[in-house]
Amino acid sequence: MTPCTTSEPLEDLEFLARSEHRVAVLEALAERPTSRADLRTKTGASASTIGRTLRAFDERNWIRRDGNRYETTQLGAFVAAGLRDLLARLETERALRDSWQFLPEASGFTVEMASRAVVTVAEPDAPYRPVNRFAALLRRTSRFRFVGADVALLEPCKDELRRSIADGMEAEIIDPSAVAGYILSNYREHCSAALESGNLSVSVHDEVPPYGVSLFDDRIAVSCYDPDSGMVRLLIDTDAPEAREWAESTFASYQRDARPLAFGPVVG
Repeated sequence: MTPCTTSEPLEDLEFLARSEHRVAVLEALAERPTSRADLRTKTGASASTIGRTLRAFDERNWIRRDGNRYETTQLGAFVAAGLRDLLARLETERALRDSWQFLPEASGFTVEMASRAVVTVAEPDAPYRPVNRFAALLRRTSRFRFVGADVALLEPCKDELRRSIADGMEAEIIDPSAVAGYILSNYREHCSAALESGNLSVSVHDEVPPYGVSLFDDRIAVSCYDPDSGMVRLLIDTDAPEAREWAESTFASYQRDARPLAFGPVVG
């Protein structure tokens, strides 16, 4: 083995990034000892590419050979783990890049909380993707809580929400008074049935955040709105404990100052 003379970490990062096969080979070897033939099968790389890659890894002391198999050294495994983390971070960043502007950073929700999240973005040819993802989460929860300006999110799901509440789902919603009034006046029948079931509680708070926070049984979601169109631009949902703690704290902070909505005009 000839020691590698690379002097800067960025040179090694550039070396890995120049070929997707190098990343795939290193990750495969970090998982288990693997032969050259198996590496070709896993990565789709040619025999010559595999050979060059293994020689370069050997020069860096990232791998060792045992018979006809190769495996990572502790150094190689360390690099592979860091690379996986970096790629996961970049994948999360790319998913959020065009939509993060709709979530104010002062909210306390961090990019780290979204690292394990499902990120659903509205596209020109699929503008309701975030709403559809929200509806899927709604269908599999027994308790639902929400704070925010929810018209763009909950209005398309009004039938789903009514059915879920009628089937026993407990729901607690905190809206601005103007939004609550709009929903109650335009969907009188939906609201009456849900309120009469005893499973729906609606409160009003006139300083709700400009994004939505939803709490389900095992996940939380943040919905971000385009201020120009009013459409849901992005839905981030996750089961990360730190995100759950943030959502619970956020909801509780608004719940403390919210006031019950008068239901008389709806059911009377």
